[in-house]
Amino acid sequence: MRLGILTATTAVISTLVVGLAQADTIRFWTTENQPERLAKQQAMADDFKTRTGHTVEVIPVEEKDLGTRTTAAFAAGDLPDVIYHTLQYVLPWAEAGILDVETNSDIVDALQQNTFAPGAITMAQFDGMTAAVPVDGWTQMVVYRKDLFDAAGLAAPTSYAAIEAAVDALHNPPSMYGFVAPNKVDENFMSQVLEHVFLANGVSPVSTDGFAPLDATMTTEVLDFYKKISKASPPGELYWKQSREMYFAGQAAMIIWSPFILDELAGLRDSAPPTINDDPTSPELASKTGIVTTFGGPSNPDGAAWADIRYFGVTSEANTDVASEFVTYSMKDGYTATLSIAPEGKFPVRRGEVTDTARYVNAWSNLPVGVDRKAPLSNFYDRATIRRIVAGLETANRWGVKEGQLSLASKMINTQAINRIVRQYIDDEINSVDAVAKLNAELGSVQ
Repeated sequence: MRLGILTATTAVISTLVVGLAQADTIRFWTTENQPERLAKQQAMADDFKTRTGHTVEVIPVEEKDLGTRTTAAFAAGDLPDVIYHTLQYVLPWAEAGILDVETNSDIVDALQQNTFAPGAITMAQFDGMTAAVPVDGWTQMVVYRKDLFDAAGLAAPTSYAAIEAAVDALHNPPSMYGFVAPNKVDENFMSQVLEHVFLANGVSPVSTDGFAPLDATMTTEVLDFYKKISKASPPGELYWKQSREMYFAGQAAMIIWSPFILDELAGLRDSAPPTINDDPTSPELASKTGIVTTFGGPSNPDGAAWADIRYFGVTSEANTDVASEFVTYSMKDGYTATLSIAPEGKFPVRRGEVTDTARYVNAWSNLPVGVDRKAPLSNFYDRATIRRIVAGLETANRWGVKEGQLSLASKMINTQAINRIVRQYIDDEINSVDAVAKLNAELGSVQ
């Protein structure tokens, strides 16, 4: 009898010891460090612990400090297990040995690579593997007055030619401007819009070898297009502020903006109300708006979308099994919660499961967005528009990513040489030949 009790007690103790040994703690660095977003990530960590017994320490990191902190932690042998990070770090960290590329690629394969947006996968390729796990992202969008386009029998603005045709048909200042194209040289907004426009025509200043001289014909097409939409813009120094204000007032047919405008269009943010009518909470403008994420130029009819993609990176010093389990949870059972952290700027990079291909897109469209009032995007935008918003991730691109030259491309952009020279061209201070020559000279000198 005593032997039976001893045996049973030993079994219980053994089970507890094994359970304790398997209940590990991992560290997760996140740049989503606003209090409301941290609370949602902590709730996910709590749910993960309930499911698995493992603890996740959610550690906020300022995005501007992420690069230096990660490099320092790697040098000290003190990397966290998982890092939520931007596209710019994927390939440099893979090359430096900070990321466990094989583990991250295995996670993507286990989740089924074909359930992810191709653009996000392509931009993370390293030695034939996916170096980090795509989580979410957003693409710039051509935001346009679909009601005016429909009334004029115009095609959606999916190409240079379609946008130019719409400008010709709808530009009627001062009541209606065909476009609001940024021209304020020292604003990053102009840099982002210009990169989108260059990408749309297949033009990039970098190759795998570094600087690549811009093709004269293709670049001239870009310059002429940007001059066209700039001449159809209001006078003055223009950036994101005027772009949004003019569109919200019903005085612009088209703008290029980020998806953070989607809830504002629907009257859900008091600090940026639509003024198209007397009710700042009215969804009228959203109902009249169409969205295009991918548009193309004459030399690149398939087009492109400028994208900001975020990734989970299991690091080379991670508790691999638990870190992989946490990332898999965050991309599967917890993926809707992951997107809910900030749904207006977190498009689902993983669209669904093999047996339910639109599962996460549909779930995302029903997540509440907004600041002063909240409602799902599906209340304001139809299913076809929702699909187009997410579809930009199919052709997501950035200068220098596939060439392994993102750092060089970023340095080129930061010189603002492209902004300055394009501004000289649209202001008729130089011709296209001189503009291309100046662009090549200045970009070619960036190290």
